[in-house]
Amino acid sequence: MIRNVFFVFALILSTSFFLSAQNEKPVIKFESKLHDFGTFKEELGKQTHLFEFVNEGKQPIIIKHAYSSCGCTSPEWSKKPIAPGQKGYIKAIFDPKNRPGTFAKTITVTANTNPSITKLIIKGKVIERVKTIADFYPAVMSGLRFQSNHLAFTKVKNNEKKELEIEVYNESDEAVSLSFKRMPAHLQIKMIPEELMPKEKGKIVAMYDGAKKNDWGNVIDHLDVLVNQEEKPNQRLSVTANIVEDFSMLTENEKKNAPRLEVGNRFFNFGELEQGESVEHIFKLKNSGKSDLIIRKTKSSCGCATVNPGVNILKPGEETDLKIVFHSRGRRGNQSKTVYVITNDPFNQESKLIVKGRVKLKQTS
Repeated sequence: MIRNVFFVFALILSTSFFLSAQNEKPVIKFESKLHDFGTFKEELGKQTHLFEFVNEGKQPIIIKHAYSSCGCTSPEWSKKPIAPGQKGYIKAIFDPKNRPGTFAKTITVTANTNPSITKLIIKGKVIERVKTIADFYPAVMSGLRFQSNHLAFTKVKNNEKKELEIEVYNESDEAVSLSFKRMPAHLQIKMIPEELMPKEKGKIVAMYDGAKKNDWGNVIDHLDVLVNQEEKPNQRLSVTANIVEDFSMLTENEKKNAPRLEVGNRFFNFGELEQGESVEHIFKLKNSGKSDLIIRKTKSSCGCATVNPGVNILKPGEETDLKIVFHSRGRRGNQSKTVYVITNDPFNQESKLIVKGRVKLKQTS
């Protein structure tokens, strides 16, 4: 019985201490946690509202962080501690660009208060602005406007021809023709119509031949654009594609006897390097399949890393080293680079290896 009494007394005492400690925390009091911007036009640009608060507690308030539920809203806040009885703020900046219609966004505020998290809400309605030719055709080259200056073919099989088109508008006062300098063999591009009249719309039609590219993985071509046979600086069209091998015709028996790439460890953390230093690592590659594994291509996501496979063809059961050298010159802070290994493994044509770490500035005496 006495034990129970002591237990209850200890529980009451600890609870009172806990509640007392909680009461000692700062108390954040907002004038309002909701703001309605109402209805406004998109062309008015960014809208700002200041959520003001008072510290009604006995300790200074420290705002640790504030983040929004959407990239369209940028929060700012009082960086210095807010003393008891003093005011602070959370500023909400909403960008309506390309966001017509009603909206409701949440800003989550984390502080040393009780409770530690406070949610603020902004809402309103954006009236969409009238779109112009410049909105529909943002890329400009000598009086011509393009939907984009980038032709993205995404996946193209190595035995496939793929077509893609983008619209073009002639905003000049003269007829315009289009041609390209140093057109590669795997591309055919033409404008329809061949001559575009003033204020007329047309299209650029591009044909990509995967067989003629003779490459693998993500590749890019930069084409110099000539308007009325005139070449000017920075008039370029970028063409990208991901060249993949077509395994769709393999029989079940061919799949059963196919090569298989096996990587011992796909991740290497070099820890910390001093700027200017290099680090080397060996990834182990093995063919666990039943036919020859061909390493078609190896590359890094950054010129700061060089990749060198020991061999390009692995017999069943064979292994090889893939040497990666990371050069930290010109780099600083956290680094994360991807190494791509492209093979004829029909189940895993492209494998990704990760090299990461941190580069610190060289110490000077």
